[in-house]
Amino acid sequence: MKKIALFLSMMLITVTCFAKDIKTLVVTTNPQMHCESCENKIKNNLRFEKGIKSIETSIDNQTVTIVYDADKTTEDELIAAFQKFNYAARKVCAGEKVEHQDGGECGNM
Repeated sequence: MKKIALFLSMMLITVTCFAKDIKTLVVTTNPQMHCESCENKIKNNLRFEKGIKSIETSIDNQTVTIVYDADKTTEDELIAAFQKFNYAARKVCAGEKVEHQDGGECGNM
């Protein structure tokens, strides 16, 4: 019985050590997304950043939702990554609605 308890304790410690810290970051961009080309530009450039698990974009909500491994990257590094492809990003607070900007042209078409 002691061997089983010891084995289970060791397994619990092992699982805890290898557990990943998966987090979600929601940002909005400037310039705003206007079309599918804008979404693709963001997705295609961000996918090469360390730790990214998934990227979802929403033109209607003007948000980019990034699921990432916090052991490999940080919110600040992900936000800074947008500058590499001429976008600025800022974190969207829970419940915040992003206003659509009138005008503006899409340079991705």
